[in-house]
Amino acid sequence: MKKKDKPSWGNAGTENELPKEDSKEQLLFDKKLSRRDMLRLTGASSLGLLLGGGGMGGILAARKAAGQAGQAGASPQHTGTDIIPFYGNHQAGITTPAQNFLCFAAFDLTTTKLSDVQKLLEAWTAAAAALTSGTLIGSVNDNPNLPPADTGEADGLTPSKCTLTFGAGPAFFDDRFGLAAKRPASFSDLPAFTGDSLEPQWCGGDLCVQACADDLQVAFHAIRNLARIARGTAVLRWTQEGFQRTGSADPAGGTPRNLLGFKDGTGNPDVTDEAEMRSVVWSGSADGPAWMNGGTYLALRRVRFRIEVWDRSTLSDQEATFGRHRQSGAPIGARDEFAELNLEAADASGKPVIPPDSHSALAHGDGSVKMLRRSYSYSSGMDLKTGQLDAGLVFISFQKDLMKQFVSIQQRLSKNDRLNEYMVHTGSAVFACFPGVREGGYIGETLLG
Repeated sequence: MKKKDKPSWGNAGTENELPKEDSKEQLLFDKKLSRRDMLRLTGASSLGLLLGGGGMGGILAARKAAGQAGQAGASPQHTGTDIIPFYGNHQAGITTPAQNFLCFAAFDLTTTKLSDVQKLLEAWTAAAAALTSGTLIGSVNDNPNLPPADTGEADGLTPSKCTLTFGAGPAFFDDRFGLAAKRPASFSDLPAFTGDSLEPQWCGGDLCVQACADDLQVAFHAIRNLARIARGTAVLRWTQEGFQRTGSADPAGGTPRNLLGFKDGTGNPDVTDEAEMRSVVWSGSADGPAWMNGGTYLALRRVRFRIEVWDRSTLSDQEATFGRHRQSGAPIGARDEFAELNLEAADASGKPVIPPDSHSALAHGDGSVKMLRRSYSYSSGMDLKTGQLDAGLVFISFQKDLMKQFVSIQQRLSKNDRLNEYMVHTGSAVFACFPGVREGGYIGETLLG
């Protein structure tokens, strides 16, 4: 069977083309396909094109559906409080209050054509607008003769504050796509840190998608469908799910605790302070290439905790390790979680109240370098080799300069942090998260457009 040419993605977003695409789908609506037909079409990369959810046709349908959703507002079961707007100056999922669940995916591109990448990002943009509004992808979800365009597991569920955040890794700027000249000067893979025990299956990636939602099935559904859409252009490299306490378990919305029992994120900058976000998170015109204006850089570290060892340590040892009280989250010697970290305080013998090699002391430094942490816990069951829990932290931070912010802090921590005895870094990746997208545009347009 001769492979059909794919339609031009540059024109895919125009409503004028929808009837043409719909006419292709209609040809299949009236015919029951055999399993052999399905396999043949799949092999020709045409089934997804015609059906939707797994490919191009689905994008057109999703764009149309997203537009309808945008016009009509949310579907009846949805409330405005569980929809996070997809379009805006910045991508959602960065300064957005962390949802209950994370599903993070890194992708490797299998194409060497920049035009294919552009089409993929256009397709992902249209799908993301639908997914975050609680709309099923595609227009073919009820024909008994066709595979549904949407995988369906989120049908009837609310959007659950789903956000999708997209980024490109350093490898995206190699010699495959002619983008080397557009790579930000300081954007590269992280250097090796003391104590790293990185495993390739948790590292790197050409592109990433961070899906967050208050329902894990909604987040998983988003990643699964974006992976279907990428078929023929990109493949999954690795995924990692994460969680934190749910909003219903902590109605007061306190700082989440990690799996070592301590509050994580107390020292974060104020995301409601726009000036501070411009200083800490968002890349501006003076910070690098123009295409990153309004974007940011993501650092991810998969950190496995040695939980069994930690559980045998005393409370005083644990608090000295973090430099904070476990129950309140306050710095040692203080009562309020958000009290200033007084690293000059000493006891009667002159010994620092907060150990200089504690995690909080080293992470804080002189207080001049900050980053926005947005981490989740993970549990991947049991390590079959050791019989111990494979659980820990999906550390995620956003910053405007990886080297000046994340790397400088991590270098201090990797050399001297007391916490290193109880953890090991097994995964690492960095991504340049694109600026936000306007309606009618697409993610990455400032770079590829």
